[in-house]
Amino acid sequence: MTFDILPHLSLVTVTIIRFVLVTSVALHILLTKRNTSSAIGWIGICVLMPALGTVLYVMFGINRVRRLAKKLVSGRSSHRFEESHSSSWNRELDGQFAPLAMMVGKLTSRPLVGGNKIVPLHDGDGGYPFMLKAIEEAEQSILLCSYIFRNDQIGGLFIEKLIAAQKRGVQVRVLVDGIGSGYFLSPVYRRLRRAGVPCGRFMHSMLPWRMPFINLRNHRKILVVDGKTGFMGGLNIADENLVSRKPPHPVSDTHFMLEGPVVKQLAEAIAWDWYFVTQETLEGDIYFKEHTSTGESVARIVTAGPDTDLEKIEYTMLQAITLARRQVRLMTPYFLPGSRVMSELALAALRGVQVDVVIPRCSNHPPLDWACSANIAPLLNAGVRVWLVNPPFNHSKLMVVDRAWSFVGSSNLDIRSLRLNFEINMETYDVLMAEMLDDFICHHRNRRLTHHDLDKRNKLIQIRDAAARLFMPYL
Repeated sequence: MTFDILPHLSLVTVTIIRFVLVTSVALHILLTKRNTSSAIGWIGICVLMPALGTVLYVMFGINRVRRLAKKLVSGRSSHRFEESHSSSWNRELDGQFAPLAMMVGKLTSRPLVGGNKIVPLHDGDGGYPFMLKAIEEAEQSILLCSYIFRNDQIGGLFIEKLIAAQKRGVQVRVLVDGIGSGYFLSPVYRRLRRAGVPCGRFMHSMLPWRMPFINLRNHRKILVVDGKTGFMGGLNIADENLVSRKPPHPVSDTHFMLEGPVVKQLAEAIAWDWYFVTQETLEGDIYFKEHTSTGESVARIVTAGPDTDLEKIEYTMLQAITLARRQVRLMTPYFLPGSRVMSELALAALRGVQVDVVIPRCSNHPPLDWACSANIAPLLNAGVRVWLVNPPFNHSKLMVVDRAWSFVGSSNLDIRSLRLNFEINMETYDVLMAEMLDDFICHHRNRRLTHHDLDKRNKLIQIRDAAARLFMPYL
């Protein structure tokens, strides 16, 4: 009887390969993953499916963005992002929000700057005319970043104005998201490039080994003209935001027009995004201007993303909730925060702070609504008041604490925005602004969500919602 050793050698080889793969991936996970649940999940996948698990981890589990960002930070000009001048306005340092002002300064390495004028703009009807006028009157530079930039009627008008500005000698730079503004085809990108306007696509690639970047989106909406006028908030560029025209699926939103020293911080943020995508350094007074006082608002830009700014927006929110004494008002299109935000909101309500969370009755992504329904009961139990906004779908992202401090921008209150997306918010220490935004949020408290609303769902709906909640990190 002959003994065939080949099958045994093959089994030994496969076993060794499996061991090497699982061990290598497990060591990398242990050294790089901060989230315990994520680490355990990836190790479990690799143990159960060594080959496939390793491939999935290499594609989706490694944060290449943070590595790339650190490389670019070390390679960029040391003088490119000079710190904006500090504000001489110091009332906030003596009061309730002194710990917040100090913490966010250390967290972001940006100073709190005074002398700003901040104007809320509601919907595309209120925002687009000011944005288009600024582009028309641009003399030196235009920096534009948008998650969604459609080639529809209003998008086409923006494109025409940008091309016209480029032709008259204005330095134009446009950055669109590689998914939000079209993955396979991006008409806006193609039109601008054909017209000679420098345009970049954030984290876009058709190559399979770059697929992990699909999950990391630039959700920022920024426009800076001549380094002196800025716009930021939640407003994309699309016909659906022109609510007064009654589009098929209207989206209401809130944007902000800025003048003053904080515009320089806004310009620095978009210039970094441009450098991240193109490695082109934007320098000079045409992009970054020193400003004189134009208003009374004290403000600071806070950026966040899966790079060197990880979780900075979430940390700012957590500290603000902790300092609340009377009210916390939140308005967000999607409400799927992680356990830290949920805990802080619940604790605030339990210590007697009036906490209001205002969300759409129906968003434009039903699975997020389902997951929210399955996730929100603990807040109701703690006394948090959850309110539903009647249509049209409201995409505003606003936070106000004690009618004195406000936090606005592009970040939703979900795990994707707080951990995966590149986002930009602005904190303001301005009582008049906070009161205005607080009144706006309160005006949209159309119907209160109760335990009865959750309990009356039939079992199939509850099962659907509970299943959707499992996908919270990816929704």
